[in-house]
Amino acid sequence: MTCIDALWLPYTQMATAPAPLPVVGAQGVRIRLADGRELIDGISSWWTMCHGYRHPHIVAAVKAQLDTLPHVMFAGLVHEPALKLARRLVKLLPGTLERVFFSESGSVAVEVALKIAVQYWRNRGEDRHAFVAFKDGYHGDTLGALSVTDPGCGFHAAMSAYRVPQFFAALPRDAATRAALDDLLEKHRLDIAAVIVEPRVQGAGGMRFHDLATLRAIRAACDEHGVLLIHDEIMTGFGRTGQMFASPADAPPDILCLSKALTGGTLPLAATVASDHVFAAFCSARAEDALMHGPTFMANPLACAAANASLDLFETEPRLEQVAAIEAQMKRELAPCRALPGVSDVRVMGAIGVVQLEHPVAAALRPAFIERGVWVRPFGDIVYLTPPFVIEPADLSTLATAVCEVVAEWSKQVHRLPCPISTP
Repeated sequence: MTCIDALWLPYTQMATAPAPLPVVGAQGVRIRLADGRELIDGISSWWTMCHGYRHPHIVAAVKAQLDTLPHVMFAGLVHEPALKLARRLVKLLPGTLERVFFSESGSVAVEVALKIAVQYWRNRGEDRHAFVAFKDGYHGDTLGALSVTDPGCGFHAAMSAYRVPQFFAALPRDAATRAALDDLLEKHRLDIAAVIVEPRVQGAGGMRFHDLATLRAIRAACDEHGVLLIHDEIMTGFGRTGQMFASPADAPPDILCLSKALTGGTLPLAATVASDHVFAAFCSARAEDALMHGPTFMANPLACAAANASLDLFETEPRLEQVAAIEAQMKRELAPCRALPGVSDVRVMGAIGVVQLEHPVAAALRPAFIERGVWVRPFGDIVYLTPPFVIEPADLSTLATAVCEVVAEWSKQVHRLPCPISTP
């Protein structure tokens, strides 16, 4: 198998990057390579594969749907898998999030949320077109989503000229940053359509955590100044933080974005879910008040079937208990990294474990993980694990041991010190 012919790979300098690894199969928590090697997947295929690869319940649901209705356009037509999924999501989500708009990817879910926010105000007779986002936040690669992504994350500096209007603020973790957010919203409240935040974890911006008090402060500021609040749960939704959703019931958003683990990682699907009061602004006798957006593969029946099967598994298998066990084990087994020179932090939330380095060198460590039979893809200044929820303790120990060993070797080489760590 030739790995690079005809392909343009993501986040890759094709002129210099090594060839990607050919994959021929996957099962459970393991990826099988063409040369016969197997890698334990430590990042759940970009945080999607919460139930592991090829879970039989999801496979059976997709096969059954394929025999009935693989796809049909979702304009003027509707089908039971989408209706069932939307109703189930509405029951699970906090607040009055009652209308589900389906798309195919997380970035598009964010684009739809931004469009909804702008048009919400237009339909009410106001011209608000700016957004408030937070430093170290990441919301996607399409033009609108990158506009509310912190340029400091390193993804989109080349596209800065194409950004929609935005303001970046520090997360309101204390009195000073809360006052700064209040001042920003007060000064520009007539221009700001919405605030957007990743609840509890800023994912691709560095796996940075914040607490529920921070989210409550953002909700209170939005209420005080009369702006909408968008929660981007593309990464955090469906158990990753230890709760089914990271958005707190006492501080819900007006609009919420979902993707990644929505189908258990099986098929592309995303959802933008709006509260009843937001949806009401689009319902009138005027045709121009309608939301003019319609992805071709919106609410694909195969993807909806996979998502319904994934929700079945959350109901019938102990996923959140498994996440709690993963959290406890990673706290124990990643803790030795704290003693290493060059490590500035070790933190764990739910099924997310992070070793923070003092310098952005993590990508250079990737080959060392493959040598140890694990698929871990560090970036920036973090080495992190986001394993499938079904991982066995022994496999999780293999992942944690690999992290400790690789970081310890790096620390010893960089600081030329005896390594003080014994891996678990």
